[in-house]
Amino acid sequence: MEQPVKPHQAERGQKTTLIGIAVSIVLLVIKGTAGWLGHSYALIADAIESGTDVITSTFVWFGLRVAARKPDENHPYGHGKAEPLAAIVVSMALLGAAIFIAVESIHNIQVPHEVPAPFTLAVLAGVVIVKEVLFRRIVQVGTETESSAVKADAWHHRSDAITSLTAFVGISIALIGGPGYESADDWAALLASGFIVFNAYHIFRPSFGEIMDESPAGDWKAEIEAIALTVPNVKRVEKCIVRKTGFEYFVDMHVQVPAHLTVKQGHDIAHAVKRAIMAEKPAVYDVLIHIEPH
Repeated sequence: MEQPVKPHQAERGQKTTLIGIAVSIVLLVIKGTAGWLGHSYALIADAIESGTDVITSTFVWFGLRVAARKPDENHPYGHGKAEPLAAIVVSMALLGAAIFIAVESIHNIQVPHEVPAPFTLAVLAGVVIVKEVLFRRIVQVGTETESSAVKADAWHHRSDAITSLTAFVGISIALIGGPGYESADDWAALLASGFIVFNAYHIFRPSFGEIMDESPAGDWKAEIEAIALTVPNVKRVEKCIVRKTGFEYFVDMHVQVPAHLTVKQGHDIAHAVKRAIMAEKPAVYDVLIHIEPH
């Protein structure tokens, strides 16, 4: 049984991820060069963040491709778990980048260095705008496709925008303050590492919940029960369990029907309930129904 929504969702996610990779590569070169020429470790730290964007977005793209594969003999429920696994890889990469930036920032705070060049502010302002626009576009696709990996990729871009914004503030303080304020951009990089850790947790938590078959957020259970009760002869929904795997949802239900019905009638009701749910909820890939006497 194949749902047409799945390849479409995977294709949209892969497309936006590839756009993000291309943008991150360009920004990596610009920020790294500007940071080196402009004597700004905050900008170099920002370039490192863009480097992790490229690596993790590649993992996301690969995870989306795997998640879109059809079920096979070894994976009868499909390959959807690859999608939240990719999101977890993103969160771990963010955490690693944050630790690296924090350690280097503390080191640079203790070592005297030059005040960053003024032109680095223009570079950072442009980066903030580009990354925020990219975040909004990708998070929209992630929300519409209900993809934890795509949303994780979007938040990675948001963390890059935050890093750039804090670097902008730090360099501005260093330039305005003059001698004695040279380390302001290093303090900004250290502050940015804290924001990155927060975003890493923001990405990790829902992805880990999906791996652990946590009940999806929202009113899925109530809405599915309401659909089942519209089918003739369904007297009560005794149990309803919903879990998300990749782009799709799987439902297990216990449905009560009149006790005098034949096995065939009960079987037909179960199929009617399944068809009704999948018609109303296209993201539902399969429904397993157990018939109980009422």
